Order: sequence, then C-alpha cells, then structure tokens
Amino acid sequence: MNQAGSGKKKKPITRVHTDSNPRCAAAPYVFSKQCLPKTTKVYDAYWELAAERQEIFFKRFRGEIAPWTDDHILRFNKFTNSYRASDRVSQYLIARVIYSDEFRETDLFLRILLFKLFNKIETWELLERNFGRISVDNFSVPTFSRTLTQAISLGTSIYSAAYIMPSGNIRGRHYRQKHLMHLHLLDKMIKDRLAQKLSKNGTLSGTFKLLLEYPTIGRFLAYQYAIDLNYSSLLNASEGEFIVPGPGAREGIRKCFSDLRGLTEADIIRFVTDRQEIEFEQRGISFKSLWGRRLQLIDCQNLFCEVDKYARVKFPEYNGPRGRHKIKQRYRINSDRLDYWYPPKWGINEKIHRRIESSE
Repeated sequence: MNQAGSGKKKKPITRVHTDSNPRCAAAPYVFSKQCLPKTTKVYDAYWELAAERQEIFFKRFRGEIAPWTDDHILRFNKFTNSYRASDRVSQYLIARVIYSDEFRETDLFLRILLFKLFNKIETWELLERNFGRISVDNFSVPTFSRTLTQAISLGTSIYSAAYIMPSGNIRGRHYRQKHLMHLHLLDKMIKDRLAQKLSKNGTLSGTFKLLLEYPTIGRFLAYQYAIDLNYSSLLNASEGEFIVPGPGAREGIRKCFSDLRGLTEADIIRFVTDRQEIEFEQRGISFKSLWGRRLQLIDCQNLFCEVDKYARVKFPEYNGPRGRHKIKQRYRINSDRLDYWYPPKWGINEKIHRRIESSE
C-alpha cells in the first residue's frame, strides 16, 4: 500500500469472494492487486481449453461431423466437457436416473447414490434389467450383490475409472468384495434416514458434512455426491456455496500459478469463477456459455483437472521430475445420440428446445 501523504493514487483492489486472508486482505473478501496470484502460461491455456472444449460441445450438439477441433491434443485424447453436467454420465444420471419418473424422497436418494457409487451406465442398466425400476422396495443387498458378483466373474468391470473407489470396513466388518461393502454402506444410509436429513438441511455444505460421517467417503467424494444430489429436487442449494478441490485440480492449479500469494486452492477456484468474463475478455476469447449459465465452482474445479492433463503434452516443462507426461485415456467417438437435459430448476431445457425447433 502507498504511504499516506505521498500524493500517489492507491492501486486498485480486486474484489473476490474468498476466505479472509490475513496476509493479503485489507478486509474480508478484498485484497490488493499486488496480492493477486502469479500466473504461468498454463493459466492462459486454462481459458483457451475451456472455450475450445465448449466449442466442441456445441458442434456436436448441432450434429456437425468430426473432427470438431484443430487442436490435436483435444482431438485424440479424452477430456470432459467444460460444464460437468454436460458429460455423458452426468446426463444419464440427470435424465434417466433422477428425472425419468416421479420418485419418493428415499427412492430418489437411493437411485442417485447407487448410480454414483459405481458411476457406470452399464452397471446401472445391468441392475435395471434384473430388478426393473429401482427403488427402496426392491433394493436388496444380497440379491444386488449376487448380480454384480456374477458380472465380475464374467470379466465385466462394474466400476468407472473416473474415481478410485476405496475399500473399507463398516461396523467393524471387512468386506472382501468392494461392491458388497458399498451396497451395505448404501443400506446403512437408508436405514439412517439420510435422505430426510439431507432434504431438511437443504444446503450443499450440510450435505457434504453428513456424507463425510460415513466410512470410505472422503472429502472429494462427499463433495462430488453433494453436487449430484443437488441436481435433484432433494436439494435446492447454490453451487456457489463452497468448493472442495480434488487431487487433479490441485495439480492443475500448481501448473497455472507459480505463486498463490497466500491463497488456498479453494480460494483460487473461486477467484477464477468470479473473474471468468474478465479473463475471457482480456484474452480476446469468445466463450459460449451453457445457454446463459456461467461456469460454476464445480466446473472451474474440473477445468483445473483437465488443464493438468492438457499441460502434460502441451507444456511438459511444468510436469516436474515425478509428474505424469502422458494422458491416460484416448478419445473414442461415441455415436449414441444425447438429448441434453438439465435440472429443470436451471431454466435451460426450454432454451434448448427453442434452439432445436428454430433449426428444424
């Protein structure tokens, strides 16, 4: 800060909604421009990646023929959408698991958590083929477990590779089969009336804390599940309430910033979310939002995961001696058509349908 009486103008401050920072904050949620985090060239790629991945999304939405980008890294490697809810698994969850019918509170909770514990469309469809419309009435740990055990014996992978799902103990019992442990965990949640507790609480942070009380569910998974539950009518919380950075996001942040200037990784995610329009404009990037919906905290968190992967190839000098230098999953075109459907409370679906009708 300038000395009083120096006659010089004070440097402008940048307002961000972040935790009070004793090192940089003149007051809660405000810190001087001198304390802005120091960026690297990977940070520029973060915004370019967000815009280009969203451009790919809209080209696919319009039915254009591949390739949808000149960026060879994006063309040949798998990257999630800029908006988490636009990814195929999230779309399936929203349209087919949550909003395919009217469900009681407990049934809705069961369906969401059962789907997310495995996070794989094929596993959900296997269970539906065997048990029909999944609800509390037909949910059974022994029978569901037998079906999944048989699938495993035939060489079927029942878990998605997106998350590493830990094994563990419940009530002092060790489960040799991970899926049996998860089914018992879900059964315990239902008996604990967790669905009713979540609905009564209604906040993202409260949901996160309640989920954390259960074994094998750590901070990252609890936050992801809270977001998924918030897609439904069980919650109506603001996604801007708080953020929990995952391991991939933390690595992406490390590559985007050479100095966080005392901010936490959660602060950084909120910082970029608040500044997104400014950052795009400063770089001359035209970003197409999701029919007027800004990038949310969860989306910006995910984009840090994606830029971590992108930088492995584009900026290998930022990988470090022990960093990964390759992107694990190659992109394969899925020709199955997606009829995009978002939580009705977002007010997006009407805009999508108007866009489709105007193009016919």
